[in-house]
Amino acid sequence: MEGTHTVPETITPAVPPTPPVPLSALLAREDLALRLIAGPSDPDIVIHWAHTSEMADPYPYLLGGELLLTAGVHVPEAAGSGTYFDDYVSRIVAAGGAALGFGLAPVHDTVPRALVAACERYGLPLLEVPPQTTFSGVARAVWQLMAQARLAELRRVTEAQQRLAAAASRPDPVPSVLRQLAQRLGGHAVLYGPDGTEIAGAGREPAEGVRAALSGLAGVVRPTGRAKPGADREPDGGSGTGRDTAQGPAHSGAGGAADSGTPPATARPVPTSATDTLGGTQLAAYALGAGEGFVLGVATVHREPGDHTIASVAAVLLSLLTGEHQSGAGAARSCALVRLLLGAPPEEVASLLGDGSWVVVHARPEGRPPDAMAASALGAALGSPLVDLARDVVRVLVPAGREPVPQPGWTLGVSAAAGPREWPAADTQAARALARARATRAPLVRHGARPGLEDLVSRADAEAHARALLAPLAAQPALAETLRAWLSLHGSWDRTAVALDVHRNTVRQRIARCAALLETGLDDPDVRMELWFALRHGE
Repeated sequence: MEGTHTVPETITPAVPPTPPVPLSALLAREDLALRLIAGPSDPDIVIHWAHTSEMADPYPYLLGGELLLTAGVHVPEAAGSGTYFDDYVSRIVAAGGAALGFGLAPVHDTVPRALVAACERYGLPLLEVPPQTTFSGVARAVWQLMAQARLAELRRVTEAQQRLAAAASRPDPVPSVLRQLAQRLGGHAVLYGPDGTEIAGAGREPAEGVRAALSGLAGVVRPTGRAKPGADREPDGGSGTGRDTAQGPAHSGAGGAADSGTPPATARPVPTSATDTLGGTQLAAYALGAGEGFVLGVATVHREPGDHTIASVAAVLLSLLTGEHQSGAGAARSCALVRLLLGAPPEEVASLLGDGSWVVVHARPEGRPPDAMAASALGAALGSPLVDLARDVVRVLVPAGREPVPQPGWTLGVSAAAGPREWPAADTQAARALARARATRAPLVRHGARPGLEDLVSRADAEAHARALLAPLAAQPALAETLRAWLSLHGSWDRTAVALDVHRNTVRQRIARCAALLETGLDDPDVRMELWFALRHGE
């Protein structure tokens, strides 16, 4: 790898830097009539600005990247027979000049042949400036092209910011942001976890060795103690690699001295971002959040002026999506968890989470298994950080005052409002509501809690009747659950199969078994009504 560089500590620059102007774009201006007469014609040659000088040695006045314009006033009469032009061109190249423009008139009618030869030897593009083209006109053209390029880059960055923000609001925000970032930069984007493993990635597959190099660069910006075991945190000083890193908060670090008596090295600050190159691939790594260890890695073939801004916007969005909330509410949740683990009943710790009733939400994403990032984003959309990611469903405990609404890309089942003692029953209600929502292809189904005829019977009597009626099914919970789903879906075999994730023939077999054990016909609406009543009160 070669040339790793640091960027400013602020993770998101306000605007992208002004893009340079390709020399080919300046040569394409017909109003200037410039002509390349010596040196390379590489399309990658760019100009950062134009500068006029008649000094014999312009080196002290150049910053690098200039198109140097001269009318040859400084050229002595005998310059063609000595080393004057070689010395002159070598100094321009040493100062980092991008190209030389030589004006015809009023001093010279033609470009000196010795100057042409010197530019060929040193690989410096030499432009012939015709008499009708003024140096101020060339400089103005350079600034016009730079302004056009800057406007185009600002538009590109603005559009990318909008697309990234839209991606962050999708049901799968992290993969969507990575896909959008990879598309905008034309490369590969990956999110690394605190332990250095790849959580998600998107974009074209990187070349051989790039994946390992990018993972190593991510280790440079990961806080101390969170790097992948065995990973080197600092560049190898003997490899010729010069990594540039933006410095963040300081951290403690152990010294690398061989002798035990050598004092430890001074603690070095942790960089917030770093860049590097491997062959023709540009690498960049961005630390996310407040030192939690998540890192965004980007590998691209080209690095445009606005790419850092676009990647920084993505880093901010990913920081919000992956960050832990270190707040009073987070401390209260941690306290509640500890108390539950130590045996406290839910009703005793519920006050730490908030007052009032709660609803349980069961959710399943459409067409994909749920993941941790999508589950966290769903919790944020529903207004609750209390999220549980199970194998195929996400459960969220939501304050009853925040009424859940349909979420794009998700199917939701919502329980009735319940206090801590009733949370297990509410969990069952949400699961059944989700099954009904999936069966009916509704984005959200709520558990019905309106009063009805069943309220005319005392709860104790209703539960006793339910136990007696459903006793033949007590030993086989799957039969009772299938019967309940089948009745709730009006006897539909197909929708019941969808709700329970079983084959429709399995539903038929279970319902037939229920009818046999209950010794009754399930086609009778009175029987169905009584069984529904019993199932509702036998929970």
